[in-house]
Amino acid sequence: MNVPMLDLKAQYATIKDEMLQAIESVMEGQYFINGPEVQEFEKLVADYSCCAAAVGVSSGTDALLASLMSLGIGQGDEVITTPYTFFATAGSIWRCGARPVFVDIEPDTFNIDPSGIDDAITDRTKAIMPVHLFGQVAEMDPIMEIAGKRGLYVIEDAAQAIGATYKGKKAGSLGTTGCFSFFPSKNLGCNGDGGMVVTQDPELADKLTQCRNHGSKPKYFHKWVGGNFRLDTLQAAALIVKLRHLDEWSAKRRENAAKYKELFADCEHVVTPIVRDYNVSIYNQYVIRVPKRNELQAHLKEAGIGNAIYYPLSLHEQECFSSLGYKRGQMPNSEKAADETLAIPIYPELTDEQIGHIAGTIKEFLS
Repeated sequence: MNVPMLDLKAQYATIKDEMLQAIESVMEGQYFINGPEVQEFEKLVADYSCCAAAVGVSSGTDALLASLMSLGIGQGDEVITTPYTFFATAGSIWRCGARPVFVDIEPDTFNIDPSGIDDAITDRTKAIMPVHLFGQVAEMDPIMEIAGKRGLYVIEDAAQAIGATYKGKKAGSLGTTGCFSFFPSKNLGCNGDGGMVVTQDPELADKLTQCRNHGSKPKYFHKWVGGNFRLDTLQAAALIVKLRHLDEWSAKRRENAAKYKELFADCEHVVTPIVRDYNVSIYNQYVIRVPKRNELQAHLKEAGIGNAIYYPLSLHEQECFSSLGYKRGQMPNSEKAADETLAIPIYPELTDEQIGHIAGTIKEFLS
């Protein structure tokens, strides 16, 4: 039985008519840049995320970059973040001319460990950028408390967590800004690249709107330099359709996660995802910790079962950041996670038979 890591064709089949109608509407209107669908989608995401405003941008990476630029973070500044995440988190900090400062992760949730943040703060620190990894919000209460005491911005990298909650509060709604990605593989994915910045600060939202359009306000007049970070109207139209189904899809992912947990309950070699009691995860990925990870990955590939490693090399060990001076052994939890974790299929359209086959194949190998 072949099971892909993600089956977007199965998802598309359930919304094809809605999607084609939405795209055709944009094609008929021929308003491809900042069309009405962009404003509609921004309003929908702001409401969905319990935020005052939302600003559509060209990708999740550009959401981070626009946040940093709009907050005036740049050359000589430092931003504290996690070494265990997608490259864009630290890459966006570097591109602004700032220095990423890494703090190790919690060994169970894989999110940044707040207990290490205070010691990493210097007089050059301007912000904390926690990542809500794999669909679970990081420990935001202590992070916000530290930020409040130290006068720091908090930029939530919520690229994998739209709709997730922390103590009843939506991802993206707690920090200075929240950044979403609509890369096709995300729970809410578009037909290419897209992103969003949410905030509780209307003035900051106005600056973000300028930032995505070269810092322009009014048109052709520039008090500062922004970028070309606009969200396409076609992507916004597609995302409006998908947002209607998002909660249903995320709930189905949680159901699938519960099935995996039950199936792996008698297998001591598989550590299933830990979700805090006060958190609701959207399971953007379902990541297990196993011995002989690389051998298991090869076995699954041979069996036709999709899988992926998120992430095989921590950011503090990446060659491009060697000038920061980090060495292996400084972030042991991140390094261990990079060596032992494996993501397996969790998408909503998985059948019980497929889930049983995946779990059975893993258990058979590990036994």
